[in-house]
Amino acid sequence: MAFPWTDFTLFVLLFILFVSVIAFNRITQTHKVYLVFHFIMMLWPLGQFAVKMTDFSGVQLFFINMSFVAMGMLGPGWLVFVFFLTGRVEQLRAGRIFIYILPALLCIIGALWNPHELFMSPVAGNYLDRIYGPLFWLLVLIQFTYFFTALMNMFHALKTVSSINQRKQLATALIGMFVLTGFGLLDVLVNVLLAQWLPVVPGLLASGILLSDLCFVIAIYRFGMFDILSMAQRDIFEHMTTGIIVVDENGKVLEVNRGASPFVQSAKGETFEMEKFLAPLQTQGEVYEFLYRYLHHPYEKMQMEFSLHENAGRHVSIQISPVLDDRKTLLGRIITFHDVTELRKLVVEMNRKNEALHERNLELITIQEELFRVNQKLEQMAVTDGLTGCFNRRYLMQQLEHEVLLNMRYQIPFSIFLFDIDHFKQINDKYGHLVGDEVIRSTADIVRTKLRRTDILARYGGEEFTIYLPHTNREQSELLAERIMLAVGDNWVDAGTEKVHVTISMGVLSESSEDLSFDDPKEYLREVFSSADSALYKAKNEGRNRVVMAR
Repeated sequence: MAFPWTDFTLFVLLFILFVSVIAFNRITQTHKVYLVFHFIMMLWPLGQFAVKMTDFSGVQLFFINMSFVAMGMLGPGWLVFVFFLTGRVEQLRAGRIFIYILPALLCIIGALWNPHELFMSPVAGNYLDRIYGPLFWLLVLIQFTYFFTALMNMFHALKTVSSINQRKQLATALIGMFVLTGFGLLDVLVNVLLAQWLPVVPGLLASGILLSDLCFVIAIYRFGMFDILSMAQRDIFEHMTTGIIVVDENGKVLEVNRGASPFVQSAKGETFEMEKFLAPLQTQGEVYEFLYRYLHHPYEKMQMEFSLHENAGRHVSIQISPVLDDRKTLLGRIITFHDVTELRKLVVEMNRKNEALHERNLELITIQEELFRVNQKLEQMAVTDGLTGCFNRRYLMQQLEHEVLLNMRYQIPFSIFLFDIDHFKQINDKYGHLVGDEVIRSTADIVRTKLRRTDILARYGGEEFTIYLPHTNREQSELLAERIMLAVGDNWVDAGTEKVHVTISMGVLSESSEDLSFDDPKEYLREVFSSADSALYKAKNEGRNRVVMAR
């Protein structure tokens, strides 16, 4: 019997790779999964090599079964390994793992049981030549289904990752999967389906296993694809300045980093007793309540600040967080220590500055309020008449330019009253300017009582006033003008020993919404006031104390 160099060589190469991965890499969780998978892959060439080294059919059957057990575990091993490669370990719960490997287990049981030789049968009592039955083809089909599912997961992961390095990592692993799948298909095609017409090519599937394994090893060394995150987390845990102690539900220390050494002297395996730890410390807050919650409410998050006994100026904050599983069962606690000395100093300094700033802000608020009142007064003085409190002419014209544009756009009727006090010069000459000012002021007050809040009363000049009335048609303006004239006529102003009777003459212009159209609002307002002024002088010429409507 010739020595089976091909399968033996492939087995040795796989063993060398197995040892090199252990020797030259940090063993992490994903490495452990990979090594289990690698070991399973090694069983195939080992079985194929060993079966050719004996003539005893029982021994041959043992090694053949070992090979097919390895073959049956390749598919689920690939799928589980892909979950680790793509960062979806959370999907590998006990129930799901069982579902994933159940089809392969059933096929392996069928291969080992081999009922009625439905899996394979020897030729002439020798298992070097075999005839495969339907259970073998079912095993092959299920294996390729596993490979196809793993490929789909890899393609999906390639679409979702954004890092170029991660893409290269996954692409390298994907090439390994294609290689193994291709060599597996070639082995089935050449050494099984076409075995009657083609010579047997030894080591095809084992070659695919070796080449795919090389892809993984290249990825390990070139891209560092296994558990980079967990390695980084471990390094961060060891070197971070925040002290961290991880204890189980009974207080036994599971992990402790270097940052915890300035605060507490605890080693792995010891029991961390919170009560003894806090006894010599100067604590801020209710230490007894903290201890009670720590002992009797382990599911709560807690925090407390204290100052070190040997250095009262150094402040430390201790935080405790529970670690729970999916069923909310307490697994342990994470205790962290933060040196907050500088933060406390900054808080004290910030509070001092805030107090000074608050006092300054109060002064600024007082000044701001005073400025606001002054500005309000200045704004009012800028738009109002000092004697009557009415708006002045400048404010009136600014508002009217805006108002008439709105009236034209939305077809809103409006009216303009222009009136002055009858015989005002004679009142001034006879009773003096003080009485004249009182007559003007009193007249404005009476007119204001008859107007709406939206109407604008303005002193046009001297004893002459203007009223702007939006949403007012001709009939409404005529009625209001008569009412205003009558109210002013009933007014008497004290002039020492006498009372002065006051009347007004008024010109009224009313614009309907249908006829309102103009290009220049300033030019239009000049025409409006010209028409109202003409109506006012007509009222004076007709005997005063009357209203004249402008056309």
